[in-house]
Formats: sequence, C-alpha cells, structure tokens
Amino acid sequence: MIFLALQPSTAQQKKNQTVTIVLPASPHARITFGAEKLRQALTKAGYQVTVSQGAKQSTNSSQIVVGLWDDNVVKQTASRYGLTTGKEAGKESFSIRKEGEKPILVAGADASGALYGCMELADQVAETGKLPETIRLSDKPEMVLRGTCIGVQKPTYLPGRDVYEYPYTPETFPWLYDKALWIRYLDMMVENRYNSLYLWNGHPFASLVRLKEYPYAVEVDDATFKKNEEMFRFLTEEADKRGVWVIQMFYNIIVSKPFAEHHNIKTQDRNRPIVPLIADYTRKSIAAFVEKYPNVGLLIALGEAMEGVGQDDVDWFTKTIIPGVKDGLKVLGKTEEPPLVLRAHDTDAPRVMKAALPLYKNLYTEAKFNGEALTTYEPRGKWAELHRTLSNIGTVQIENVHILANLEPFRYGSADFIQKSVQAMHSVYGANGLHLYPQASYWDWPYTADKTNPRILQLDRDWIWYKTWARYAWKAGRGRPEEVTYWGNQLAEKYGLPLDKGKDVLEAYEQTGEISPKLLRRYGITDGNRQTLTLGMLMTQLINPFRYGLLTLLYESEAPEGEMLIEYAEKDWKHEKHIGETPVQIADEVIVHGKKAVEAIDKAAGAVTKDKEEFTRLKNDVYSQNAMANFYAQKARAALAILRYKYSNDIRDLDKAVPLLESSVKHYADLVNLTKDTYLYANSMQTKQRKIPMRGVDATYITWAEMLPVYQKELSHFKHSIDSLRSVTNTVAKQPLLLKPAIVTVQSPRVETYSLEKGQRVFTDTMVTIKEVAPEFKQLKGLKLPKAKQQSERTSLTFSTTQPVKLLIGFFNEKKPTYLPAPELETDASANDYGQSEIKISNAVLVDGLPPINVHAYSFKPGQHTLNLGKGVCLLLGFMDGNQEIPIFDAGLAGNKKNIDWLFE
Repeated sequence: MIFLALQPSTAQQKKNQTVTIVLPASPHARITFGAEKLRQALTKAGYQVTVSQGAKQSTNSSQIVVGLWDDNVVKQTASRYGLTTGKEAGKESFSIRKEGEKPILVAGADASGALYGCMELADQVAETGKLPETIRLSDKPEMVLRGTCIGVQKPTYLPGRDVYEYPYTPETFPWLYDKALWIRYLDMMVENRYNSLYLWNGHPFASLVRLKEYPYAVEVDDATFKKNEEMFRFLTEEADKRGVWVIQMFYNIIVSKPFAEHHNIKTQDRNRPIVPLIADYTRKSIAAFVEKYPNVGLLIALGEAMEGVGQDDVDWFTKTIIPGVKDGLKVLGKTEEPPLVLRAHDTDAPRVMKAALPLYKNLYTEAKFNGEALTTYEPRGKWAELHRTLSNIGTVQIENVHILANLEPFRYGSADFIQKSVQAMHSVYGANGLHLYPQASYWDWPYTADKTNPRILQLDRDWIWYKTWARYAWKAGRGRPEEVTYWGNQLAEKYGLPLDKGKDVLEAYEQTGEISPKLLRRYGITDGNRQTLTLGMLMTQLINPFRYGLLTLLYESEAPEGEMLIEYAEKDWKHEKHIGETPVQIADEVIVHGKKAVEAIDKAAGAVTKDKEEFTRLKNDVYSQNAMANFYAQKARAALAILRYKYSNDIRDLDKAVPLLESSVKHYADLVNLTKDTYLYANSMQTKQRKIPMRGVDATYITWAEMLPVYQKELSHFKHSIDSLRSVTNTVAKQPLLLKPAIVTVQSPRVETYSLEKGQRVFTDTMVTIKEVAPEFKQLKGLKLPKAKQQSERTSLTFSTTQPVKLLIGFFNEKKPTYLPAPELETDASANDYGQSEIKISNAVLVDGLPPINVHAYSFKPGQHTLNLGKGVCLLLGFMDGNQEIPIFDAGLAGNKKNIDWLFE
C-alpha cells in the first residue's frame, strides 16, 4: 500500500547546499549503487554531496540516511519518526520520510528495496531540481519478477549448425563483449525497476564450463573461453549491483557440436530417447555451471528439442537437471537452492512440477502470454486454464511476452493495451511475474530493422516498450487519465512538444497498437513466428487456413470470442446469427484505427523540436501500419466474397472480389514505398521455420518489395481464373496427377508393403482397412507397421536410395496421445527439417473407424537415411519420386466443400 504526500518547498532551494548521504558501515553493493545514483542526481541539481558509511546520528536536516530497517543508522533515524520496521511491507519495498529538520530516511526491507528508494528519490530530484521538504512515501512492486530477455542467437543458422546452436564467440556476438553496452542496458533495467535478465541460448554450457570427463565438448578456443568467463562474471556482478538476477536459458536435449561429432550423434534430435551418455553429459554440464556461477538462475525449456508432453520430460527434469544442480551445490558445500524456471512450452508443466516439487523447492513456472505474438488482453479458453493451473501450484507463474512476430518491425507503444495486458496477467491468469522479449528484431539483437547508418539499437528505439511494461509490472491499477498525462509528458519531453501534442503522439501509438493484434487474432494462421503478419497473407491462407496448419488456439484462447473468415462466410450463407468479434468488424475497425493514428501523428508533426529524425521514423511507421490495415481489410472483404462463391457457384460473387483485391494490392504497393528505404527487413528470423506468407529460406521473402509481385501475380491469376470460368461451357473432369513411385531399400525395420487401394490392411496387427483413398496414390506402396508398437515406441525407419525421394506420411486429423502429432513449428523447431511442415493433400485417406488422414511429405537426397518419428500411430504411405511436385489440395474424402484454392494457383 502506498501513502504519498508531497509538499514541494515554495522557497528557492539553496544551491551549493551540502548534503551527506549516510550509509551503513558495511553496505550491500545495491545500496552503494543506489546511493551513487542519488549522489549523481543531487550533484546535477547543484548540491554538494558527500557519502559516508556508518556515520553517527546527526540532527542536521541535510543528511539522507539510507539502508535496511535493521541497520543501526536507519534504526536511529526511524525512531525519530516513530517507525520501527518495514519488513512486513514485503520484498523490494521501501519507505522515504522527511519532516521538518529531521534527516531524510530511505529504508528498504531488503537491499533491492533500499536501492529502489534511492532511485525514487533521485527521480524526484531530477524532476523538480531539488530535494522534497516533506515526503511520506512507501512503495513496493506488485510483480515478484520483472524481467527482460536477450537472445544470444542470430537471424540465420551458423554454417554446419542447427536451430538455437550459437556458441558464445566475439565473431558471432561482438556485442556480448561490449561492457559499455551492457552498462547502458543494465542501467535501463534498474531505471525501470526490472529485477531479472534472461539470456536465451540452445546450449550455453559448452561456451562457459569445462568438464574433466568430456574435455572435447568445449565449443570455443582457450582465449574465447577466458573472455566468456570474464564477461559472465562482469555481467552478473554489475547486474547484482542493480538488483538484477541473471537467468541462463537452455533447451533440451541439445549437446555441443564437438561432443556430437566425437560420439557420432546429432546435436539435437527431438525423437531421440534419453540415453545415459547424453544424460550424464547434461547433468555434469549443469553441475559445473552451478559450481562456477551459483547465483545465476536457470530457465529450462523441456520442449522443442526433445519430444514433449510425456514421462521423458518428467524424468529429464527430475533425474538429470535437478540432480545436476544439486551436484554443483554439493561441491560448493551450499544448501541454498538457486532458482529454476520451468518453461511450460511443449511439455506438461503441471505434471513435471508435481514430480519436481518434492525434490526441489525454489521453482518457478513460465508460459507465453499470447503465444509468440501480442493479440489480446482478454485471454480465455484452455490456454487461460493452463496459466491458472500453473499459478495455483503455489509457486510464482511468470508471463512471457514472447517474440512479438506480429509487431515487428514497426514501433509499438500503446500504454493502454500494455496496461490491460498486465492487468489480465493478474486477474485472468493469476500470474505474478513478467518475462519481456524485445519488441522487435529479437534474433538481431542489439539492432533494430531500421535502414540507418549507423544502425539503431533496440535499447534506444524501443525505450517506450521497456518503460510501459515495467511501469505496469510495478503497479497495474493506475488511473487512465493519470496515465494519459504521464505518457503525454514522456513523449512531449522526448520530442520537444507541448503536452497536448505529446498526447497526440500517444494517441497515434495507441491507435496503431490495436491494428496488428486485431489482424492476427481474426485472420492469422498461427500465434507463432512462422508467420510474419506485416508481410501480409496469401488469399489461399485466408480462404483455406487449415491447409497451412492452422493453430486453432489462436482463435480459441488468444482472441475474444468470434469467428474466422471461413466460419463467417458459412454462417452468412446459411443466414445464421454471427457470434462475437467478426472479420467484417475487424476490417472496419483497423481502417478507423489507421486513419485516427495518421491524423494524430500529423497533428504533432509540426511542433517537434527534438529528435526530429526519430520522429520522422515513428511517423513513417504510423503511415506504414495504416497501409497494412487497409491492405488486410480489403483483402479480407475480397476473401468473404470468394468464400461466398464456394456456396453460391455464382460468378458474380467472384466479380465483387476483384475491385477489393485490386484495392488491397494498391495499399500493399503503398506499404512497399513506405518501407523500401526505411527498413532492412520485416522479420528478424530468416530461416526455414518461417512459412507464412511465404517460405523463407536463406533470408528470402523478408521485405515487402519481395512480396508485392506475389500479390500482383495472385490478382492476375484470379482474374484469369474468372475469365476461364466464363469461357468454359462443358466441364471436363480433371484427371488426377498420379504420384510416381520410387525404389528404395529399407534396412530396418523389416516391413511388408500394401497397395493404396480400398480394402487393404494398413497395420500388421489389426484388421483395419482402407475405406477410401485419393486416386493420386494409386501407384504407391504403403509400409505396413504394427499399430501397437507405434503407440508404445518411437517409429524409426532406416533406408537407402540412389535418387531424391519423398516419403509420404499420413497423420490422423485428430489430437490424441495415441496418434503421432503432425509436424508443428509452434512447438517443434525441427518440424520443417525435411520440408514436412505443410499439409500436401488434406483428407486424402479414410481408414475404418479412424479419423481422416492428412498427408505430409519428407524429402531426402540420395544416400542412406534414418528417420526418427515420435510415439504415436501414423501411416507410412510410401516413397515417391523426389523430383515430382505434389499438387496441394483437399481430396475432400471427409465430406469437405469444394476446393477453390485453384482460383489463385
């Protein structure tokens, strides 16, 4: 609870007045740091400042006494105010008191509290130019953990390496060794009262520790290893001064490249079982890290690099990771447990925590707030249930604002949206921690995507992103009028504006702040970073989203109740009542948001007197998001007209879509013009994981200029398709394109084959047969496996081929533990290693008593290969010629409506 009463002196504060900051005899490093920040602020305001330790009580009102409630110097001053202890106020709490001729008291419940008290007093001196004559203030943060993160990763893969594999070296990460940059970043953190810093990397241990049992596992040379040791110690010490706890993140199961090469294994294989060698290496790596850096926390991602949601996760956490931490503590002779954060991604976190808590107490959980995007401050459904379950475990649940794939690369600073999001973290999720990703360009830290020379630092450009989340993590329930004035003043100061114009800039931020969240949650394919929202979407992605691996969680949990385009079109045709937020509503709303944002930024533009270049970039962002909003709105309206044709067969519905699609392309051309000279790229992840709107390999399709011809071609093809429909008088049945078989030699397991025809058995141990199959598969031979073994063990296939081949695998279109999950990049970064993430033919096979089957293709070059799949039933539908292109379509065997994707392809 805060009680605040400030009475600034009406008399002119005497300049050159001497002030003494009195500290305890042996102050904590955080108290010393806070006192130094206070000294700097006072000196700048014109005071003569001295700092002393353990000084006796003085009646001099020019003293500022700083420390913990238990410190003697604090007790003496507190008694004069009739105060005893503030420990009941909680962690990181502080009180500041000043009355009459008494010294100013800054008392903290802990070292961080005293630090924050100094920072608060320093802020007030900076704002008013003098010390307060009277003050009674007590404050503390609402969230236990308030953290930011930095990815020690890159936009593209390193040569010969896979996703997340980035050793700590000066060549790869020159910024990692820039002490001045770290000081600037850590100062930003303490100024915003952040208290945790997450470093993300796939396998950091081989860059930071040596293992006597595995000396060959180290990934860096001796000189770099010493630099890493020095930098990590420097970083943790400087962070600790500022009340910041460093947390090293790592993925499971990843081993170092030298280790993998030594043992002739892969660095990572999601479907690899836990083996003693890798478990021992990982356990010893963690033990050595804890022994070397006992005050550094660990964030564990059990999913992605190992098969998630199973007993393996529980075993790995409780039999490898926790014992590794305890081994390190045992060597140190310590019993105090460093904090461990369990990431609830692609794992059954409640189950893991239930097994882990009896073994280890200092545990936290973490889960993504809106997936890898920012979509809503009204989360609901099963995702909200997961967060509440984690919050109710009894440990602290941390909300991860992750990747922000729908926001990048444009600036984001909607205080209203962010405040409501933090409030939802408390009220809907029951969470009490924040883990904040950079607003854009996560993979390209420390730079933004702006096309400037020199490049702009995220630390500078996105100051408002860090400041807003931190302000509401400290206290979420601030009044709206107060906040409009606060942020209006912040922006007025930033750009040298009067307050009313500062509020106009805030209005522009808040109007654009609604555009990307609304677009993704109503039209998107996924909340993950395989979709780059600002690059647009293909028409087939709007009218047939399931073909692209639609993540239904986006609509069911990370958006208000409402309808997708395909749902809206069907209801409209059937004259059924629409529910909740509709695609038409969002098309209308984003156009209004864009218009209001442009009007607001234009109002402020003429009055700017400071930082004019940055304001010009901000203004361009507003114009860009306005163009994007109109592009999507017009394309969504065109999509609804096209979807209506699916039911009506009336070519006039297609005619109605043409001018809308033309308008959409025109707005996209405007977006290209606004960005071609201002941005290097739209998305900072430039690897094969990106799929929407186009597959991005080797940094292709990362700019709007690259996408414009795609949309122009799409429009041209659509017009041609309409002309073809008009000219066709007698419909000729389209002959299926037969998939050509390929000859391969299967070494293991021993399998028998079967023809892909009606009535054929598909498993060796059941009588289940094919009910119906798409004619395209007529020439292929399926591989018959035992169903029971697929459910109990991972499916593994070793084969050799003298030609490029594709292995077609059928995934049952239902999520159950008994079925092998289809490749999904949201949870599996390796889900496109063989080009398998996209559905090739939907509803292609029907098997008696089982769900419809979607077919994915795994591509292989000539040679010998071993494909490891996870546990669960699937169909191996045979090998085909790797050079033959597979037509992408819905075979319609599950009773689907007609396919209209051909209008655009």
